[in-house]
Amino acid sequence: MKISRSKFAATVVAATAVVSLAACGGGGDAASSGKTTITLLTDNAETTVKPAKAIAEAFEKANPTITVKLESRPGGADGDNLVKTKLSTGDMADVFWYNSGSLLQALSPEKNLVDLTGDAALKDTDPAFLPTVTQNGKVYGAPVGTVMGGGILYNKEVYSKLGLSVPKTWAEFESNSDKIKAAGLTAVVGSFKDTWTSQLFVLGDFHNVASANPSFAADYTANKVKYATDPTAVKGFEKTAEAKARGWLNKSAGSTTFDQGMKLLASGKAGQYPLLTFPVGTLSKADAAKIGFFGIPGDDASKNGATIWPGNGQYIPKTSKNIDAAKKFIAFVASPAGSEVYSSAAPPTGPYMVTGSKVPADAPPVAQDLQAYIDAKATTPALEFLSPVKGPSLEQITVAVETGQTSGKDGAAQYDADVTKQAKQLGLPGW
Repeated sequence: MKISRSKFAATVVAATAVVSLAACGGGGDAASSGKTTITLLTDNAETTVKPAKAIAEAFEKANPTITVKLESRPGGADGDNLVKTKLSTGDMADVFWYNSGSLLQALSPEKNLVDLTGDAALKDTDPAFLPTVTQNGKVYGAPVGTVMGGGILYNKEVYSKLGLSVPKTWAEFESNSDKIKAAGLTAVVGSFKDTWTSQLFVLGDFHNVASANPSFAADYTANKVKYATDPTAVKGFEKTAEAKARGWLNKSAGSTTFDQGMKLLASGKAGQYPLLTFPVGTLSKADAAKIGFFGIPGDDASKNGATIWPGNGQYIPKTSKNIDAAKKFIAFVASPAGSEVYSSAAPPTGPYMVTGSKVPADAPPVAQDLQAYIDAKATTPALEFLSPVKGPSLEQITVAVETGQTSGKDGAAQYDADVTKQAKQLGLPGW
């Protein structure tokens, strides 16, 4: 199962959006008015629908001959399946917002999507984003939304009260966690009712894995390395197990939901929560101001950094009859002006992958924290953006590890077996 923004957002926010929203701006018959109407498909979470609507309205003002009609889909696996169905039946919207990385590769971009390599629509796209939407040397997407960090959300007031500093090594993280526990607080939030939240100690640790072995992603794809036998990769599973073994978790971790976990952290009843950064955008401004972010620490402070999810992409299907207008739209979204509109509707919890776009001064602290890692060039894309291999059972395995049912070493071995099945299904060489 992939970590996807659509799944997280759908879990965080009830899907209250109407499945097909009214066109923003001018109505009437497009042909008789001389207008071109393009459709935009997004997930139905409020945190996506609001900025999509704002961007559509701003784009129409700048391009009065083009009308944008918004459509929405479910998040999670249901949404993934709907996207695949729409592409296979030729019923896809003119532009759709979807994951980059391994989930995109599953859509057969060469067969289904418009090649944007070297296109003017990407003139403001940060080159660092391009590998996440590239297949066989061709670029198929432009960025939308912000970068996410995968690591530890922490309560800044708890850290200040206990005199703690942001850890740069795992030993420092252990010390901080023990001190938070000794203060009578939950050191590490577990919210395993929502199983996807159990994965971050493993997925967020990839920066440390890649720092130790820069060729890990390529070797992993070629079946040359395994989690259970690689001395650095296995540590993500061992860190997952340590939370339970050292008593850092909340007692009700097994029945705690993601939403309850965020409330524990924001209230100061918990000090740390392994998670992505973007859910901070669901908090009130006052609560978001209490939350900071740091990457999963490794063993070497000099290599301290963070794993990032470069964000979603926007794509044009080959079946679109309005490709030129669609390109104009994605160019606007992936521009400093588009980023500004996006921020006005959804406070960013990370930087944009758009050249010239800046994190607003009033953005939540997690955005500033993540920007600092990026400025220091101390980030690594999550493995799923560098390899098509990711087993679907990781979240179930990590729940078992983090609740003490399975050892870290055994969990890593189970995941290697899970990955092998998936790689064979994909027909990858070497498996």
